[in-house]
Amino acid sequence: MGIDDILLHDETIFRNMQAFDPDYIPENFKYRDSQMEALAVCIRPALMNGRPINAVVLGACATGKTTAIKKLFEMVENSSEKVICSYINCQLHTTRFGIFSQIYYKIFGYYPPETGVPFSRIYHDIMHKLSTEDKALIVALDDVNHLFHDRKANRIFYDILRAYEAFDNVRTGIFAVLSDIEFRYALDKNVDSVFIPQEIIFQPYSYEEIYDILKDRARIGFYDGVISDELIDEIAILAFETGDLRYGINLLRVCGNLAEAEASPRIKKSHLEEAIKDTISTSFNDTIKNLSKNEREFLKIIIDAGSENLTAGQAYKEFKRRTGLSYSSFNRILEKLEFLRLIDTPFTGKGRRGNARLIIPRFKKELDK
Repeated sequence: MGIDDILLHDETIFRNMQAFDPDYIPENFKYRDSQMEALAVCIRPALMNGRPINAVVLGACATGKTTAIKKLFEMVENSSEKVICSYINCQLHTTRFGIFSQIYYKIFGYYPPETGVPFSRIYHDIMHKLSTEDKALIVALDDVNHLFHDRKANRIFYDILRAYEAFDNVRTGIFAVLSDIEFRYALDKNVDSVFIPQEIIFQPYSYEEIYDILKDRARIGFYDGVISDELIDEIAILAFETGDLRYGINLLRVCGNLAEAEASPRIKKSHLEEAIKDTISTSFNDTIKNLSKNEREFLKIIIDAGSENLTAGQAYKEFKRRTGLSYSSFNRILEKLEFLRLIDTPFTGKGRRGNARLIIPRFKKELDK
């Protein structure tokens, strides 16, 4: 098939190509009912003229945090006019002005001027509108860790949560969304004292859940018979091994594109093999990029151990030699890496003092480098 055929051929195996987009929100959102119920409990007081409950939404990449919040915000705004829900991606909007410009747009339907108007005026307009119309505001700050550079998060949190001190009847709340389980230690005391969040944990998907989600996404995105259950199973295994559902969804999309380029009505094993070569786990790389220096050093220790069975005791000795940090710091990093699905830490029962804890990497050797 030539380039013209690839670009202009009007037959397609895709029923809905958008089903494989990173920001696609499925109508049938599975396996996150308990987390959405917990978020709904945080919003409920605002629907009853009270102040919303703040929340820290924790979970590794691709565990459904963003989708759950967006779906819940949509449900709230479709059922009530008492609450304004503003979702903000802090990778895209990292400044105080940028954050409040997004809130301003959500409330007024247009953006404030970028020049000529002081921030205090924009802030006043937002809070005055909420006060006079007796509406609550909930702001979801996704990937909020990007606001911690230059202590921006403290100022932004303070502006949102303490607005009631200057504006009567203003009721505001924050959902802070991120992957770092040590987030609660990052805020100033005067912000922490008013934030006091509920923690809502999004655990990684199991293999069975990943398979079911991918099969459902393939049903929505492809026509019947395009991809076999066996290939979906292989993709699900790869996604589970990397701890990255988005990797599996992206593999479905790439396989479909490769099949169409060959004018094939079905996705073949060869298409999957080629897609694996051309596709990497983006959320795995994002997770590694966001680790601290000492957390990266911990991973190097695991990698340097090679195929040997590394125990937590052995790892701590080497970790202390390289970093000089205490056992409590070591244990906190160990728990974080396990939470992020980078490692498993099963007990063997073969230690000199009882149970020995093994450290088993979940990432592939080719991703170690």
